[in-house]
Amino acid sequence: MFEFYPLWTNFTAFSAAAVVVWIAGSRLASYAEEIAQATGIRREILGIILLGGVTSLPEMAVAVTASVAGHPELSINDLLGSAAINVVIIAIADAVFGRDAITSVLASPAVMLQGVLGIVLLAMVSAATMTLDVPFLGASAWTWTILLTYFASVAIIAKSNSQRAWIPMGGPAPAMVQTERHNGRLSRSLAISVGVAGMAILCAGFILAKTAEAIAVQTDLGTNFVGAILLAASTSLPEVSTVVAAVRLKRYEMAISDVFGTNLFNVTIIFAVDALYDGGPVLGEVGDFAGVGAILAIILTALYLIGMIERRNRTILRMGFDSLAALVVYGAGVAILYELR
Repeated sequence: MFEFYPLWTNFTAFSAAAVVVWIAGSRLASYAEEIAQATGIRREILGIILLGGVTSLPEMAVAVTASVAGHPELSINDLLGSAAINVVIIAIADAVFGRDAITSVLASPAVMLQGVLGIVLLAMVSAATMTLDVPFLGASAWTWTILLTYFASVAIIAKSNSQRAWIPMGGPAPAMVQTERHNGRLSRSLAISVGVAGMAILCAGFILAKTAEAIAVQTDLGTNFVGAILLAASTSLPEVSTVVAAVRLKRYEMAISDVFGTNLFNVTIIFAVDALYDGGPVLGEVGDFAGVGAILAIILTALYLIGMIERRNRTILRMGFDSLAALVVYGAGVAILYELR
């Protein structure tokens, strides 16, 4: 439908849908915090399941729309591009709001565990694009493995939080955040608000997917590059609001936990793409472009893990060395993806 409209019309519709995602996603992020306080859900589990789920609604909408339309590469590269951009958001927030290196004040093994498990899932995605995959129970062997690994990751993180195996020593003191627990009941108005915001994001996600398909053809950039950069940036807007708000409040652990948790959740959406796509195993069809996109997200995550392990307060241009490295690596990654498009 949108391919019959002029390019400027599609860009306008795309931008309007992105604004809807930004506004509704910002509200959903705040609603998720209220739900966490009402139910007493731990921060790490909230980041993986609840907040990761609600801020991933744009990716879900794109996944359903693009897969049913026969363009799974648009959705896969949107998911992987979002995983990379989400990490870059930390670097930008670090530069704008921070004076100390953001990783120098973190002291949570659970956050590092989230990052490591995210790397495991992304490595599986990259491996699946380069190896043989076979259909299995409505999806494929690789995507079933990724889904089961995600559930195992949630269990590992939940168990690790029941008793800390180790506590970081030395370095700047981590920021202490007080949490409030309520009676475990959600108000009706909150539930309705979540539903309305979710529906707005799903509708906007449909517009994003369809206009992105048209823009990819009209600009000759291709669905791979448009999905990994343009579409990924727009569907990552809810994460921008969450990360920026957390860093402004100096809740650095929350910011990185939200990013790693959302990335864990996003990777599992690939299973839905595979199940909905009326073709062969989806990761076997997206090619090297998606494999490189997954590797880019792995490198960016690893840079912050290095910073969290070192916990050295070294800054340049108001950001930590790891944040600067993340920006440089992402820029180089975009250049490589442009050549591969």
